[in-house]
Amino acid sequence: MKQKTLRQSVTLSGNGLHTGLPASMVVSPAPENHGLVFHVRNNGSIVEIPASLDYVDDCVRATSLSKDGVKIHTVEHLLSTCYGLGITNARIECDGCELPILDGSVKPWVEAFLSVGLETQTTEAACWEITEPVTIVQEDRSIMILPYDGLKITCTSTDNRKTHTQHLSLDIDADTYERELAAARTFCTYEDIEPLIQAGKIKGGTLDCAVVIKGDRLLSNEPLRYPDEFVRHKILDILGDLALLGHAVKGHIIAIKTGHALNIALAKAIRAQAEPSLFPLAERDDSAALDIYEILKHLPHRYPFVMVDRVLTLGEDTIVAVKNVTVNEPCFTGHFPENPVFPGVLQLEAMAQTAGLLLGSRLGGSEGCKQAFFMSADKVKFRQIVQPGDQLRIEAKLLKIKNNRIGYAEGQCFVKDKVVSSAELMFMMGSR
Repeated sequence: MKQKTLRQSVTLSGNGLHTGLPASMVVSPAPENHGLVFHVRNNGSIVEIPASLDYVDDCVRATSLSKDGVKIHTVEHLLSTCYGLGITNARIECDGCELPILDGSVKPWVEAFLSVGLETQTTEAACWEITEPVTIVQEDRSIMILPYDGLKITCTSTDNRKTHTQHLSLDIDADTYERELAAARTFCTYEDIEPLIQAGKIKGGTLDCAVVIKGDRLLSNEPLRYPDEFVRHKILDILGDLALLGHAVKGHIIAIKTGHALNIALAKAIRAQAEPSLFPLAERDDSAALDIYEILKHLPHRYPFVMVDRVLTLGEDTIVAVKNVTVNEPCFTGHFPENPVFPGVLQLEAMAQTAGLLLGSRLGGSEGCKQAFFMSADKVKFRQIVQPGDQLRIEAKLLKIKNNRIGYAEGQCFVKDKVVSSAELMFMMGSR
């Protein structure tokens, strides 16, 4: 597939669904390899926010992006349109902090873009090809992606009372997107309205731009556009969130009661799997490195508390190890479901286990006769959030050993060469 852009600029205006504020958008052609970039006016200046996972700010009932303190809300419908039609390059100028909700679907965007025409560019469009399954589960919600030659989405949508359960499976291309998905409107349950208002959401919501489910009744100012309109809109939203990967995806997505937060988590997991070069390893000394099987011989910890995946280098007084943070970590079920953050205390545990391997090696652990017991931590600092897809590089340095039993070490955790946490650690060595 070649990269694409618009032939001419398109302007659409309306009100934002969640802020209720006036919103005007101008989407213009852009050169090859430009990507989808928002240009947001803020106090007389313009802040450029690329449509990228790196700038995701909020995933509650919509997807919002943020950069330098400036936010643009509810980007998923426009991004879904670009993904569905294969538009890879566009300049998106925003007067306001939210995109217009229009009629609650992407049909107005699709019609506007197709009316001016699309221009196929000369450069090939990159693609994220899934080679191994990725699965994310949060209570009764789940989303996974399997290897597949193309893009297929199988989705189940239901409300908490399971009175409007819908299921659909589609192979996605531009024709299917326009015919089967574009007209599907956003929706919510009547019971959700008050909590959403209390959360500062849907200030611009009306029955002209959404379908409201109230018991067995459907409230809107026009009939359903598809018998299974809700699940079609869920698929539309999945595509909008996947667009934040920057490239198309080849795989079969299977989603059950998914939402924006779960979609974003899947996108981050895809990026971590498909482009491991984003998280480079430290230089390895293969003569000294320990794989996970060797590590388990020397650490007493087991699932879900093993915090070291590989030892890269092991010297007399230093050690470098790796902990891969995946979205499947059990801690993310409650820390935090809508915004998974790897707990600082587990970063501290990763430093302790790494330093414990170093002490065990120094004091006879390789013969199986010594084990490091973590006693205390001092000068602990957490400097940066760690999220799914990050790779922790853990470095520990032995400071001193007293009486062949008490060891002192300092540890640091890095993500992409930035220190995210650090501590001074003390251990007591004992028999296994």
